[in-house]
Amino acid sequence: MKAAFVMEPGLIDVRETPAPTLGPYDALCEMLWGATCTGTDGHLIHGRFPWPVRYPTVIGHESVGRVGQVGAKVRHLRVGDLVSRVGLPAPVDGSFDVNWGGFSELGIARDWMAMRDDGLPEAQWRGHSINQVIPPDIDPASATMVVTWRETLSTITRMGLGHGASALVIGSGGNGLAFAAHARHMGAETVAMVGSAGRVITCRATGADLALAYSAPDTHDRLRQARPGGFDFVIDAVGKSGVANAYLPHVADGGMVTIYGVDDFGKCLLNPTRARGTFTFYQGGYEEAETHHRVIDLMRSGDLDASVWLNLAHPYALADIAHAFADLEERKHVKALIRLGE
Repeated sequence: MKAAFVMEPGLIDVRETPAPTLGPYDALCEMLWGATCTGTDGHLIHGRFPWPVRYPTVIGHESVGRVGQVGAKVRHLRVGDLVSRVGLPAPVDGSFDVNWGGFSELGIARDWMAMRDDGLPEAQWRGHSINQVIPPDIDPASATMVVTWRETLSTITRMGLGHGASALVIGSGGNGLAFAAHARHMGAETVAMVGSAGRVITCRATGADLALAYSAPDTHDRLRQARPGGFDFVIDAVGKSGVANAYLPHVADGGMVTIYGVDDFGKCLLNPTRARGTFTFYQGGYEEAETHHRVIDLMRSGDLDASVWLNLAHPYALADIAHAFADLEERKHVKALIRLGE
């Protein structure tokens, strides 16, 4: 089988590797589709990931696979099921590492519910709750978006955004667009975005009332005009040092700020005196599993449309994944869709 390896920073290559072995709680899946993440995948490719990485490593964390075989103790996954966040486990011989390993032709999903019910320690199964069954009426290629949508919906829900609130999203990448879409369907009164000049139309397609470019000289003036009292929620979806701090003057008194992006993880500083009053910094994380069913419902209703993020009609083959990431560097796409099977 083939998988996409980052051999060293700057070098991505598709290579042959042994198929994963099946454990008692495992489901062996044929990998169908994967979506790129310019944050996680991009940082791994360029050696900028904020946590230790051992190369070579197999990347990809937004992939879906179809169950083809199940282990002896699997009870909640069946042959034919479509499953989210399937990946290639690291080999026991340590010959390479994985960072989720979703860009591969075969992968493993774990029956975490069976592991939980059989009394295994929570540390062994909790991380596999990302493996959720996707209903058969959901398009498998579109289903690659559930990871981005679940993470961001969990975050914004935990932050407490609700009907009538106002939200300012900084960043027009896949996560920023997801935050804007969630804020809109959760009933926000005002949704503003600041991002790349070339993404203004895309920002509006997610439901943003106001889409502004970083580079525009009047961006801060227009934000003040839109919400003279500031925004209830300010979400930095990029995480580059200095970005969130620059937008603190737009936080309403009593509002909430979070830094979701990881571009400069651990290096971002906030000067609270820039804010107009007291604000809360959200550091509560997210839990994908808690929003899985809500995301599926939003896909069915059309409130979440994968075509805003992905070019569903023109995917890249796994063999062309380096080309896909090169096109992302040139900002030709928000995210690229990768066809993992033949």
